[in-house]
Amino acid sequence: MILGEWAPAIPQTEPDSNPPLNLTGRPPARTVHELAHLLRTIAAPPAVMEATAAWLSGERRAAPATIRGYVRDASWWIAYATSRGLDLTNSDPIEADLYAAALRSAGHSDATRARRISAASSWYTYLVRAGRAAANPFGAGMERPRLPDVSATRGMSGDELERTLAYARERESARTFAILAVMVATACRDGSIIAAPLDALGHDRGHRVIDLPTKGGKTKRLILPPLAAEAAARYLTERGSAPGRLFITSTGRPIDQPYLYRLVKRVTRAAGVAEVSPHGIRHSVLTLLLDKGYPLHVVQDLAGHADPRTTRRYDRARESLDRSPAYELGQLLAAGVERHAGRWS
Repeated sequence: MILGEWAPAIPQTEPDSNPPLNLTGRPPARTVHELAHLLRTIAAPPAVMEATAAWLSGERRAAPATIRGYVRDASWWIAYATSRGLDLTNSDPIEADLYAAALRSAGHSDATRARRISAASSWYTYLVRAGRAAANPFGAGMERPRLPDVSATRGMSGDELERTLAYARERESARTFAILAVMVATACRDGSIIAAPLDALGHDRGHRVIDLPTKGGKTKRLILPPLAAEAAARYLTERGSAPGRLFITSTGRPIDQPYLYRLVKRVTRAAGVAEVSPHGIRHSVLTLLLDKGYPLHVVQDLAGHADPRTTRRYDRARESLDRSPAYELGQLLAAGVERHAGRWS
């Protein structure tokens, strides 16, 4: 931190007996229960715990995966503030800035720092609204990390996607091929494929469709092209009609995030493609569609992005000279110039 030259102007206080918090590794809380335990451990007022429970029940945090994400990210600030002996209900903006600097010093990416700061700010926004905190130290005026213009996620080319699917169809189980085919066809998030129920598959006006859970507890209906529809149908003949999640293991348990990560990495490696994560498949599909010239709003709708700027981060070719509108603009202007030629002769 760049504080040395300002040190003489800072009032001297009692030395902090708490060791600095390690802001990397396992989050202080990963579940709602762990967050409640953390708040009880630091003797948070019951009113703050009640408000925190209400905050996690909000519309933006309706999906279980979303709740877990907010819990993990908000818990870092709570643990950090506690390690510094701060009053969570009356924290100074300076402490929020120091926390942001500490995250940067810990080596976190811009995206990680922005996400953790956003979660803490969201928590405080609710506490202030509920009358449980004096102000939001992460509020207006705070300088936050800027997200990169291009997604840093490792993806695959169109050929590598095809190779991965071809390998899965020939060498893997019907379940594995169906999971990958649906992920590619829908560009869905990993949480959507994991949480999809058996009755998600269906028909709509002649289309084979799948209703996938999305952020905010909503459901989005997406087309399954023949490749994915046939893969899903083949898998269902093996799975059977037992109620529950659509994709289950050979022992009947629902697949989870670790299972999906292992599956994607194992298959891409076996197909001779650099290992990617489940999000890498989503990244690859969105990038491929934008590279093929599909309109931004069409790809945005498929991805379920609320903000088109998020979709733009997947557009590798947006600065390509081949896609520049300058030539078409030049033709229009040239035609206009010719039309007005001789007017002033």
